[in-house]
Amino acid sequence: FVKLQRSIVKHRAAILASIEHGLSNGRIESVNTKIRLITRIAFGFKSPDALIALAMLSLGGHKPVLPGRV
Repeated sequence: FVKLQRSIVKHRAAILASIEHGLSNGRIESVNTKIRLITRIAFGFKSPDALIALAMLSLGGHKPVLPGRV
């Protein structure tokens, strides 16, 4: 409990700012996990450009209409 109390005191300003502004690192952790999954999927790709393109397509926010899907 002493270690926890010291950590809270040390990071008090950041903890209060995070609560006040409603921020967390959850979204960043989610993106990191998705990128790790995409990396495993793209293991057989011959160049890193294909991995980057797949990550941008999956996570970039632009959702083009794919052939066969209306």
